[in-house]
Amino acid sequence: MMERIFITGASGGLGEALARHYAAPGRALLLWGRNEQRLETVGEICRRAGAEVEVRSLDLTDVAAAVAAIDAADERAPIGLALLVAGLGDIRQPEATVESPEQVRRLGLVNFVAPCAMASALAGRMVGRSRGGIVFIGSAAAFHALPFAAAYAGSKAGLARFADALRIGVAPHGVRVTLVSPGFIDTAAGRAVTGPKPLLMQPDHVASRVASAIERNQAHLVLPRPFAGLWLVDRLLPRAWRDRLLRALAP
Repeated sequence: MMERIFITGASGGLGEALARHYAAPGRALLLWGRNEQRLETVGEICRRAGAEVEVRSLDLTDVAAAVAAIDAADERAPIGLALLVAGLGDIRQPEATVESPEQVRRLGLVNFVAPCAMASALAGRMVGRSRGGIVFIGSAAAFHALPFAAAYAGSKAGLARFADALRIGVAPHGVRVTLVSPGFIDTAAGRAVTGPKPLLMQPDHVASRVASAIERNQAHLVLPRPFAGLWLVDRLLPRAWRDRLLRALAP
């Protein structure tokens, strides 16, 4: 039986790297992305590697349409592995004290509501089959209350908590859930956001590490390793010191 893999954000740097990693004979890839032209290019690369490919451009801010589309796709042929990669990164404007309500709405929908709703739809179907895997691409920013990126950090924090709760709930039913919390990745979207990017990683390296974590059924992968240490520092610092440090990080 052909393995069917679903990837959102496939027209972006990490989504493309994951699509190329999994492209092989005997696999069917369902690739979603915002950039139609880039998505077609990625699809063709994967076809040349031997995979069957279906591409679709869909606005994830329309959550109901996204859930209906994934339900229909799984009804046609069961999805064995779903990688929810699509996300938006943004920071407040330099002259602003807080982010705009529209920016908060948009990041909340794409980074939290849409992937969680799609994961819920797929998890219910996978539970019925007693097999399947769901991967959430979160962010190391989820561990820190970044005052210049409250919508991004907050939406990724919500995603992380949902992923962990879903994992606990579906594990007894044969469904695997992995959360990936990467630091800075060298992608076009990442380069568009200003500020320093320490320990910058290449998309292919991250894709390889994600695939290995999936094979091990790892609950949570933090990349690169020093970012796990920063998480502990954030939790252990006195609040006043932490607040001062996070304010100083603003670009």
